[in-house]
Amino acid sequence: MHVDPYIVLGSAVVGLLVGLTGAGGGALMTPMLILLFGVKPSSAISSDLVAAVLMRPVGAAVHLYKKTVNLHLVGWMVCGSVPMAFVGAFFLHELGDSSSAQDNVERFLGAALLIGAAAMVFRYYLDRRSGQYRIGVISDVQVRPLPTIGIGMIGGLIVGMTSVGSGSLMIVLLLFLYPLISANALVGTDLTQAVPLTAAAALGALIFGTVEFGVTASIVIGSVPAVLIGSFFSSRAQDKYIRPIITFVIFASGLKYVGVATTVLGWVLCAVALTGGAYWLFRTQPWRNGNGQLAVATANGAGRATAEAAGSPGAGSPGATAPGAGPPGSNGQAADGQRANGQQHANGQQPAQHEPSGPPTSG
Repeated sequence: MHVDPYIVLGSAVVGLLVGLTGAGGGALMTPMLILLFGVKPSSAISSDLVAAVLMRPVGAAVHLYKKTVNLHLVGWMVCGSVPMAFVGAFFLHELGDSSSAQDNVERFLGAALLIGAAAMVFRYYLDRRSGQYRIGVISDVQVRPLPTIGIGMIGGLIVGMTSVGSGSLMIVLLLFLYPLISANALVGTDLTQAVPLTAAAALGALIFGTVEFGVTASIVIGSVPAVLIGSFFSSRAQDKYIRPIITFVIFASGLKYVGVATTVLGWVLCAVALTGGAYWLFRTQPWRNGNGQLAVATANGAGRATAEAAGSPGAGSPGATAPGAGPPGSNGQAADGQRANGQQHANGQQPAQHEPSGPPTSG
């Protein structure tokens, strides 16, 4: 059993992203093994599934501790996903190791990746369009058994054949079926149901598949510590920056697997990147918000800070604290004349300039 240090390094990068965002493990790990390190698709899928058995419970344990998991929902999903994961692993075994069979596996994997990327983009669109947070309490979710089992069956079959979908694809299906569930409960429930799902798919891979234990050991050594580190930093990370990167990588890998030529793939990715950048500029307009609103916010913040300092005992001369209507007058001037707010408060002279008698004689 040979441990590849480069696979360890690449697995650490993927594990860090999984810890930061909670999705994208199989969709990033398996393409990396195939495209960068030349691992056969069936072996890459089986090895990734076995390694995920140790990587997935990390996030699930955190959400179970925080009580953001609907165990009834997890139970119904597992009823459908675990048997179909064995079926998917059996189908992968029946495809064999011939070149045509490997091409079929790559096409299945590419289709699953493209579906996952499209689902992540569509979920973002729905969140933007709704304009409201999902605030459903985890105990108030009314479980729908039959559709939930159907989601588990679809996800289990795809995961068993491609090792992709237990995170990004399943969470989107849950979002469509339970649109009011909160984001924390959605992620926690999905991560928890992925533990028995990946365990069943890994067992099927061990029985029917071709697991390379050197590759599996390399993935575990690199990914598990990185997932822990990413989980610690997940509260500070900007998900709106990380998740588009994962979606872009998933989309690129899917196009490569379905047979898109390298040159065409490069042009398509350039067009997608430019379109995404243009959309971000159109939505945020940093040339406006960065200059106008930021300057006003800075001036208002400085004005509030110096006004509090001037209102404290012993902060200035008696003329600055004498008028009883001084604080309301200063607040009114700051609201009506924001162009002079920053300078007046910065110099500490606003109460003196608006007092008719005291400050001119004391200067």
